[in-house]
Amino acid sequence: MGIHYDYKSTKSAKLMEKQAKREKKLAEKKAKRLAKEGLKKDDKKILDASEPITLDFLTNPNKE
Repeated sequence: MGIHYDYKSTKSAKLMEKQAKREKKLAEKKAKRLAKEGLKKDDKKILDASEPITLDFLTNPNKE
């Protein structure tokens, strides 16, 4: 009977550890995906056709 008692007493702790591990793994995946998407977005700048092109837009190198 000792095995069953031990299982029930540690069940919640093990579930919390599993959930924390799962959340950590998902957060790492999300960060990696966002970093990858960020590189793609920075490579190409797409101009919006509805906005007029101004002299400031063409000459200001620091504007993003």
